[in-house]
Amino acid sequence: MDIEITFINNSNDMNNSNVVIFQKNVTTNFDSTTIAWKVIKNCGRNWSHKFTYPMSFQVAAADSYGNISDQQAATNGQKWEIIRSSSGDILQLSSDLSANPNEVEIKNSLPTSSIDALIYKSGNIIASKTGVSPGEKAVFQFQPEIYVGVNSQIEQGQTINAAIINDFNQKFSLYGLTKANLIMTGGGVGPTAIPFTFDLVPTS
Repeated sequence: MDIEITFINNSNDMNNSNVVIFQKNVTTNFDSTTIAWKVIKNCGRNWSHKFTYPMSFQVAAADSYGNISDQQAATNGQKWEIIRSSSGDILQLSSDLSANPNEVEIKNSLPTSSIDALIYKSGNIIASKTGVSPGEKAVFQFQPEIYVGVNSQIEQGQTINAAIINDFNQKFSLYGLTKANLIMTGGGVGPTAIPFTFDLVPTS
């Protein structure tokens, strides 16, 4: 079931900061790129912004020619592959299953050329693995949890580098939730300023 989240700005922010939300691929043996899934902009003090976290996700692929496939609805336990046909490259569901039922795999079955494996939620990219060579695969697994932080340099869909990720130390589990408020406090200017803090409060 999708989760309805309402971001509420109860902070003393005077800089109109951006709030960045992302997930991490928890598969340890296959490094992937972390991407800003959602960036909330221009949400003033005492204003709110509602969004939905979907449990479903989509897979896609990009080839070395700069072409991107359609997004295909996917589930954990599936293996997808990119093959070459007379009409061009195709992303298709494999008859094989992924090695782990909690993961989804995207394999490069092209005879030549690397591909990028892409994961989306609600049409927004959330993770990618670039430069997947022929015969290799990208593996993704996500827990129902989000990371939240403040950074005005990051745009939605942009890669988040490791240094910035380390600053985003607030992680929230979404297990068992259907609706919740994501409340930001802190901020300010001068000697009374304090770090931004987020709380995820379940609602009915």
